[in-house]
Amino acid sequence: MNKKLLLIISLLAVSLLALAGCGGGDETANSGDAEKGTIVVGSKNFNENILLGEIMAQLIENKMDVNVERKLNLGGTLVSFQALKKGDLDLYADYTGTGLMAILKQPVETDPDKVYNIVQKAYNEQHNIKWLKPFGFNNTYTLAVREETADKYNLETYSDLAEVSNELTFGTDQEFINREDGLKGLKEVYGMDFDAEKAMEIALRYQAIANKQIDATNAFATDGELIKYNLSILEDDKNFFPPYYCAPTVNMDSLEKYPQLEETLNLLAGQINDQEMQQLNYLVAVEGKTKEEVAEQFLKDKDLI
Repeated sequence: MNKKLLLIISLLAVSLLALAGCGGGDETANSGDAEKGTIVVGSKNFNENILLGEIMAQLIENKMDVNVERKLNLGGTLVSFQALKKGDLDLYADYTGTGLMAILKQPVETDPDKVYNIVQKAYNEQHNIKWLKPFGFNNTYTLAVREETADKYNLETYSDLAEVSNELTFGTDQEFINREDGLKGLKEVYGMDFDAEKAMEIALRYQAIANKQIDATNAFATDGELIKYNLSILEDDKNFFPPYYCAPTVNMDSLEKYPQLEETLNLLAGQINDQEMQQLNYLVAVEGKTKEEVAEQFLKDKDLI
């Protein structure tokens, strides 16, 4: 009886070990996937920044043995910056002029290299964030009006616009209205005093100006919608806007955790000029191509994947 009982116990023990071994295979696979780590790529809430987020995400997926999580279309500058600073994001693309004025609250500076050096040093020391090498394009703010408005009032410069601003409606998102490097600052420098100011989702301002709900708006120099709606771009004759060179901004803890990340993202350095960025934006915003297919084709054309 004792021998039979011992045999049964032995067989049960072997069975349990076998089952544990089978279960361990799945856990090992899942653990291995988790051990790769996950890089979280974010973006602001407008087409260009979302597209840049997708380009960076696909490049990382292709070059590094990590998981990539996308948090694209996250929000405006402050939302994205705080998420990066807290570590909820590992990286997103930002603009040097935005960093200088919207985050650091520094006065306008027009030298691109000086602006980059200022934001790099301050972000490193104050926020544990590093600016990597710029993509190559300067997506500076500008002001746009319909061609018929420009013809009617003979508008060529921001100063021209200021002289007739009391007859016009300006429309943009709430963030630009309140920013020192936005409408608030333009009023002080140019004396603009619009008849009305309309706050709206940033993506809707081009439709609004095309539909004559507003007369003037802010634009980015590389926006594809400028081509679509045939808008007139005015000259910043007092050099109000600083340079807005775009680059990946990365939490420095992430760079320490993933040493290959900086090298990977710097493959994009100098790869996109102003005209190329405007064309990429046009493909998404006007021709209706997906950000995924535009990002993939761009990376292939540049021999990066």
